[in-house]
Amino acid sequence: MTVRRAWTRYTTATRYALVEHLRNRLALLLVVFFIPVWITLVYLVIADADVPFLLRATDETLVVDGNHVSKISGAANAVTLIVGFMMFVVTFRSAEFDERLAVAGYPRAHLLAAKLTALLAASALVCAYAVAVIHLYWSPERPVVLWLSLLGAALAFGGIGVMLASVLRGELEGMFCIIMLSIIDMGLQNPVSNPASDSGVMVFLPTYGTMQTAVAAGFGGTLPAAHLLLGPLWFGGAVLVAAVAFRLRTRDRRRSAAVPAPARGREPEPAGPA
Repeated sequence: MTVRRAWTRYTTATRYALVEHLRNRLALLLVVFFIPVWITLVYLVIADADVPFLLRATDETLVVDGNHVSKISGAANAVTLIVGFMMFVVTFRSAEFDERLAVAGYPRAHLLAAKLTALLAASALVCAYAVAVIHLYWSPERPVVLWLSLLGAALAFGGIGVMLASVLRGELEGMFCIIMLSIIDMGLQNPVSNPASDSGVMVFLPTYGTMQTAVAAGFGGTLPAAHLLLGPLWFGGAVLVAAVAFRLRTRDRRRSAAVPAPARGREPEPAGPA
């Protein structure tokens, strides 16, 4: 009976989380139009000149087509912006309702698991759509691995979106952080826009693992399989911060409020005999 109740709570919370995503019409429009427009602009504008790309896992420098590698970075930029935006908005706008549910006794783990399930479903669909659009202009060597690479980036920024919604108090601040982080991340890692993309600083960026595996998947280089886990690691760290923040905000304050505060100053002397 306990397992059935837990499953019911989880599925109910997941259903509401998915409905919240479907109500976000701006995010749906971005998925439908922003991804193909962005990749098409890359195809039309970026030159086909060869550029070097350092594959750190094998210490191998690949010579890749600048237009094709920019499609990869453009797709990663698009999915990180969209998924980060979706998760931030949904988490931020439902924060007060989720807090009331938690204080009323709804398990926090079920609420968080529902958010993560919605994140995984949205990320998988958005990344599959991005790979399909790339296929209109170029056929990567390993499209499934490319999809997994983009999925890691989407999960990382989805987790960051949940984290920002849990620690920030303004919607504008969170959106600015997501946009700037994605632009800086992909701008530095694209060898076309940054000839020094082989710098050691790149390993600290959220989508470093995505670019390493996506380029290898697209151009047939040795696949650094372990780098596929870097995006989920970023996701796990961000979600852990969000869970701690949510726990602190929804902790039961009634017990501490029920304990009377100690009297200040000198305690009164006991009364003498009448």
